[in-house]
Amino acid sequence: MKAMERIGILVGVFAFLMATIYGLWTNSTPNGVEAVGVTGLILGGLLGFMIAWYLWMTRRKLDRDPSDDPLGEVDEIQGEYGFFSPHSWQPLFLAAAAATCFLGLAVGWWLVIIGAFFAVPALIGWTFEYWKGEHAL
Repeated sequence: MKAMERIGILVGVFAFLMATIYGLWTNSTPNGVEAVGVTGLILGGLLGFMIAWYLWMTRRKLDRDPSDDPLGEVDEIQGEYGFFSPHSWQPLFLAAAAATCFLGLAVGWWLVIIGAFFAVPALIGWTFEYWKGEHAL
């Protein structure tokens, strides 16, 4: 995890350095600084630092990660990674609704509303899929 954290810092530093160089380079043109490229590079740098910060905070809370050991083996990372539903249809419905919403950005806002109309029940169904008890869906 430490190596991934360093890669995030490297991406952040590189993007901020390139934003500075790009801003100075485009400032010499008659139109002035090209704001979209500089903004995109700054946001990319912030994303790199955000990933590095998240990995640093996660690494502090967990035990030593086997991937940090240079002599570590792949089988040391084995174990349970979480619970994944083997037969859920809800992600398919949610993906179709999200695709409809994104298509609506190109076609028209009315399609975004239709996609959101289908996305809300799909998200609720996926969230409460394994809900047990008196108020189960």
